[in-house]
Amino acid sequence: MADESSPDPGPDTPVSLPKDMELALRVLPMPADANANGDIFGGWIMAQVDLAGSVLPARLAKGRIATVSVNQFVFKQPVSVGDLLSFYARVERVGRTSITVHVEVYAERNPADLRVVKVTEANLTYVAIDGDGKPRVLPGR
Repeated sequence: MADESSPDPGPDTPVSLPKDMELALRVLPMPADANANGDIFGGWIMAQVDLAGSVLPARLAKGRIATVSVNQFVFKQPVSVGDLLSFYARVERVGRTSITVHVEVYAERNPADLRVVKVTEANLTYVAIDGDGKPRVLPGR
């Protein structure tokens, strides 16, 4: 977890990819994912974060899961067509039926002069569910 007392790097400050998180998804946004200003829709990014965030809980739950809450979502910088997005995830908490995950999204920009910037981060909670959609106890709990 980042040191809360240190300031966020500025928008043009390159950052390193996290070593304590797992790469869960990598995707290249397309023109159809952009708004009239050329920025990628926040809702599209949110959907990708939900997909990436579900990878680790699905493994732990060994079955169906459902998103039950988005606890925090921060858009740090706009995303553009051509940015290669990498979604990194880390399990933050495992309960009896639920799993909370932290997701960070990094954009690789300008391949000729590559720079990596953090564009989004979020915390989401997933719950293990049975065939009827009811919460179930996680394996080993």
